[in-house]
Amino acid sequence: MGEVDCPPRLTFRAAARTHAGCVRSLNEDRLLVRTDAGLWAVADGMGGHQAGEVAASRLVEALDRLTPDGSGYQRLRALIGGVEQVNGDLFRAAGEAGGGTSGATVVALLAHDGHFACVWAGDSRAYRLRDRRLEQVTHDHTVVQSLIDRGEIAETARRTHPKVHMVTRAVGAAAELDLDQRFAEIAAGDRFLLCSDGLTACVSDAELAEHLAAADPETAADGLLELALQRGAPDNVSLIVVWAVAQGG
Repeated sequence: MGEVDCPPRLTFRAAARTHAGCVRSLNEDRLLVRTDAGLWAVADGMGGHQAGEVAASRLVEALDRLTPDGSGYQRLRALIGGVEQVNGDLFRAAGEAGGGTSGATVVALLAHDGHFACVWAGDSRAYRLRDRRLEQVTHDHTVVQSLIDRGEIAETARRTHPKVHMVTRAVGAAAELDLDQRFAEIAAGDRFLLCSDGLTACVSDAELAEHLAAADPETAADGLLELALQRGAPDNVSLIVVWAVAQGG
């Protein structure tokens, strides 16, 4: 019988940073780092809306209650169910209060048995760096992204467009939430970045890749936050760097 190559078992290292930025006094972003459970998330309270920090906090609290038990499918369904429950609660509470919105964008990464599931709504993003090549895992749910997709404006016009901050999906914004999902294998050496739009508004993809190639997650996270703050960070800035490492490596 021939030999069978088995992929290495993976372990993870993570570093997280969040900052109110250089303009806003309140940080409405919330982070979840559950490296022990292979679960990380960024929730960005919708700026300018009622109690965005409450919506982001409820999201993170709901995800933090999830257990690492069960199959990958079971864990994914629990994650989605948790987000949908928060969405319903926030939407009903807003209606009972007579209007207004308490909402948040969210991006969550779930690692299980050599694969990942990424779930998101809004413009908080996930990236993967593999062999020094950066790939955006998520696709923004924004007015500007829709214009780009339809060819009505160029990608280069994204940051300066007057509707750059208008999202088309968010937790708490509607009775029904349409979450996007993506699945793929994880290879040893993969480096993931989850972040709020406060980071990507200040830092280019090339710069994200450069910092993700740092010697360790802590250095990468510090460098990215420092760069955003150096550029005036008009919004809250939050990020989680996750490295996949071969067990024993």
